[in-house]
Amino acid sequence: MQPDDLLTTAQVREMLGISKKKMAALIASGELHTQPDPLDKRIKLIRRSEVDALLDRSSKLERAA
Repeated sequence: MQPDDLLTTAQVREMLGISKKKMAALIASGELHTQPDPLDKRIKLIRRSEVDALLDRSSKLERAA
């Protein structure tokens, strides 16, 4: 896995344009899964593929509406 395949929660929030509260809800609901940064356990990382899939689902829903 390449470093570019993992994003911090801050990066994901910026990509999705969402608040910390909404990010926490996506993680709690299981829509996004986190893993600790091996160099700093305080930082949570999310796979880019999960974010891309969420964006894809979101855009499909918007087109259907």
